[in-house]
Parts: sequence; C-alpha cells; structure tokens
Amino acid sequence: MNKNSSNVMALAPNTPNKRETVCIFGTGDFGRALGHKMIQSGYPVVYGSRSTQISNLIPKDAEVLGHAEAAQKAAIIIIAIQRQHYNFLTPLAEVLRGKVLVDISNNLKLNQYPESNAEYLAQLLPGSRVVKAFNTVSAWALQSGTLDASRQVFVCGDDVEAKQMVMNIVRALGLTPLDKGTLLAAQEIENYPLQLFPMWKFPFFLSLGLTAFFFFYCLALDVIYTYIYENNNFSFFIAITIPNRVFPVMALILLALVYLPGIFAAIIQLYRGTKYRRFPDWLDKWMLCRKQLGLIALAFASLHVVFTLVTPMRAFVSWRTSKGIISQVLNNKTEPLNNTNAWISDSYLALGILGYFLFVLLGITSLPSVSNNVNWREFRFVQSKLGYLALILCTAHTLVYGGKWFLSPTAYKWYLPNIYMLSLVVPCAVLVVKFVLIFPCIDKPLTQIRQGWERNPKYSE
Repeated sequence: MNKNSSNVMALAPNTPNKRETVCIFGTGDFGRALGHKMIQSGYPVVYGSRSTQISNLIPKDAEVLGHAEAAQKAAIIIIAIQRQHYNFLTPLAEVLRGKVLVDISNNLKLNQYPESNAEYLAQLLPGSRVVKAFNTVSAWALQSGTLDASRQVFVCGDDVEAKQMVMNIVRALGLTPLDKGTLLAAQEIENYPLQLFPMWKFPFFLSLGLTAFFFFYCLALDVIYTYIYENNNFSFFIAITIPNRVFPVMALILLALVYLPGIFAAIIQLYRGTKYRRFPDWLDKWMLCRKQLGLIALAFASLHVVFTLVTPMRAFVSWRTSKGIISQVLNNKTEPLNNTNAWISDSYLALGILGYFLFVLLGITSLPSVSNNVNWREFRFVQSKLGYLALILCTAHTLVYGGKWFLSPTAYKWYLPNIYMLSLVVPCAVLVVKFVLIFPCIDKPLTQIRQGWERNPKYSE
C-alpha cells in the first residue's frame, strides 16, 4: 500500500503536502534555480542562510531561516556552496548528524584537490550521509526546462538508502539519475563538467593536422611551383581553389578512418581466434571516436558542396570561360562536344551527389533523437552497410575526377603526386581489405568468433 502511494506521489508534482521538506544551504544562482524547480515539483523548500531577510530573488514559496534552524526541518540538505566555505558546517555537526548531505559543487580545474569535494565534506562531517549529485546540471538548464543534453544526473555515495532518496528527487524533477557507485567516483563526476569535448580532441587535432598538411601541400604545388617555373601568380587560389581541394580530400580520408578501426578489429580477432581479449588501447580509443570523425568528415563534405556551388561566380572562372569563347571566335572554329569528357563529368557529379546524400543520412542517424528511435539492426545497417556504400561512392567520385592524373607526367610537380592521389590511399586500402574480409572462407570464421567461438579457449577471460 505504501509503495503504491509513493509511486503515485512521484507522478504527481502538484501535491506539495505529500513531499518531504528539502533544505538548501546557499542562495546563489544554482541554489535558487534548484529550489524553484523543486517547488514546481511539489517539494517544500527551506533555505539556510546567514541572512534571514527574504530577497526578491528567492522563490516566493520558499522559507528562509538560519542554517541550524533550516537543517532541523529537513532530512535532505543540499549544499549549494563552494568547497572553500565548507568550514562553517563544522559547528553544525550535531544538527547534521544522520542527515543526507547532497554535495553539488564543482572545481575550477581538473583534480584541483587530492580528494573530491564530496569526500572532503564526508571527512568534515563523519556523522552525516554524503551523496554527490546535481553537479552536471546547470542553473540555466533548470530554469529553461532542462534540455535533453542536461537531463542526466550522476549520483554516487556510500549510503545506499541516502543515494536512493536523492535519486527519487532527481526523478521527481524530470531528470534521469545514473548511479555511479560509492563516493570514490565523486572525483570523476566532479571532473566531468570540466572536460571540454573529451571525445572530440583526437578527431579535432587529427583533422587540424591533416588539413594544415594538405593545405601547404597544395600551396606548394599550385601556387609556389607555378610562380617559380611558369611565372604565373595564382596566389588567389588560397581563398577558394585550395580549400575546395582540401575539403573533399579531408572528407574522404576521415570517412575511411571511421571504418579503418573496424578492419583492424576484425584482423586482430581472426589472428587471436577469440573476441574475449581486449583490443589495444589505441584501437579502443579510436573506435570510441568514430562518430566524431564521421561528423567532422560530413562538415568537410558540406563545405566542399558550398564552395563548389560558388565556383561559377569566381572572376577566374569567368575569365577562363570568356577566354575560351573568344579564342574560338578568333579562330572561327567551334570545338565539338567531347562525349567522353561529358560522360566523365556527369558521372563524377552523379557519384558525388549520391555519396553526399548517404553521407548526410549517416550524420542524421547518428543524432541521439534519431538513433533512439531505430533498433540495433536498423542502426547497424545504416552505419555499416550504407556507410560502406557511401565510402565506395565517394571514392569512385574521386577516382573518376582525378584518375586521369595518375598517368600524366605533368601532374607530378617536384616529383610529388597530386593531392587526389594521396586522398585515395586510405579509402582504397579499406575497401580492398573489406572486400577480402567478406569472402566466405574468412567471413564465416569471423562471424563464429563474434558469436562466442574460440580457437583456443585458454585465452578467454
């Protein structure tokens, strides 16, 4: 009976008399935002403050008392103050004994102190039950209705009952609690908000390094070489031409790098004859950031599309077109349509359009709002089968467009290959090895390994 009634209470935010009172120490931005959200969810809220004067910023339905008096009114006390001010809690040790203290603080930098703020609070007040929570939610998210990216709340603590009480509050606020274990996980939780796109660092720096390399590679061949040996000043290529060569190259290489770790994983599993041994750390990290690599590749592909669309507007293109027309007029000769070139031109454009379409589809299905609405098999079909098809189309697009330079001696300036030749190395290698892996003589044992079969069971862990 009690359990059923508590479930009804959790679903009825407009019944404040049925909620337990919650005390909040601290009237800063987060303390006020959290108190306002709790009042909306039906919780009576009392603030513990040095000044008992009610400010216009404090939620109107909240009560403001001194710290000791406020603490006596609630079993759960949210500590919405910074670590350097925790010392004022020491004289309140007896009042706070047995109470659930929710530490929501964050630091200014990673691993700022030897122990986490929650562990430090537990050391100051050994008679209290300390729980770490709410530090990954911002005051703005609480005030604006909590965005999807801010709904998850990490919770940890040594007392199971206290942790459950806090998780019930989290659910009542419309958030999603995630139990991270004991207070030993508090430091990791406190470091989480300080990490700036942790999964994006490797993809970002890799993309930045490759972009810089290919940019200066094109600069040397298309601007510096032509200026030295042909006395032509093509420095304006830096604005449109060179970026529009670098962007598709980066998109193709990064897309290939999304599927390359899967190739390595398959080869390692075939070699070991088991799936129960961990991959090397570098491969684990690489596989975890494939989504980010793919999204950056899509960004480069989109830039390539935009830069290509503005190409007819360029002065250099207009000059070259008018020069060709005038040349035909002066020579009184009209060059006939070259059907071969027309086929090549239309083919690489069609391949590029289809490849970009699948590229966008991959990006859309990687969004959480979309991926959550498809099952595992559908997601895998799009990301794997259609992903490889996108890689094939984009590689074919590049081959049709730049394949003519492979056998042209003029393409090797300073004996260096054209940038399009370099861009085909990784994707072609991935596709060739993948083609070999789908042979039945290889695919069958690999499938068995991934289903749990082991060549030598002693390696299982």
